[in-house]
Amino acid sequence: MVVGRFRIGVVLLFVLLAAGCASVRPKIPIDQGSIEPGGIVARGEMRLQLIGTPLSVGNPLPSLKLVDAATLKDVDLSRERGKVLFLSIVPSIDTAVCEEQSHYLGEEGNKLSGDIRRIIISRDTPFAQRRFAKEAKLAHLQYLSDYKQGDFGRSTGLLVEGSMQLSRSIVVVDKKGMVRYIQVVPDITHLPDMEKAFLKAMELAR
Repeated sequence: MVVGRFRIGVVLLFVLLAAGCASVRPKIPIDQGSIEPGGIVARGEMRLQLIGTPLSVGNPLPSLKLVDAATLKDVDLSRERGKVLFLSIVPSIDTAVCEEQSHYLGEEGNKLSGDIRRIIISRDTPFAQRRFAKEAKLAHLQYLSDYKQGDFGRSTGLLVEGSMQLSRSIVVVDKKGMVRYIQVVPDITHLPDMEKAFLKAMELAR
């Protein structure tokens, strides 16, 4: 009887520990600084050049087409008006840091008003983005893919030379289509300062 109770206790402890581990996310550093689009970012000890035409605060988003993962239709964000656009730009959704950034936008970003559209942009295919949205239970976000030619990256100075992925960044666009905030994370293995960007988006949504 005592042995049986001991075994049951061990099993329950294992289940509780497993459940706890499943909910724990890795501690990823947050970068509060930024580099200019078209500059050089780090991946640990490596230095990576960003290529393309640098985006800048005070200018409109360039006109280009991204593919909406939900509809597979082309979307031109430069034509969007009436809502603040919160662009969370990630190298690939199938990495731990990008997943954490996306969860942060989806979960902590629930405090943002309905006048703010939360958008994830990557060079993953629309099908990979759609799978991620379902598995991560983040289907309420909009996913836009730059998988074809990397036009978004080239037109913003956020394309990483060599890997041709997008550099980890946050861009906030006001209701008139003007870029009002940019953070290009200096080390792409770190997270952006999401809370600072949230505050800027909420200020623009008033």
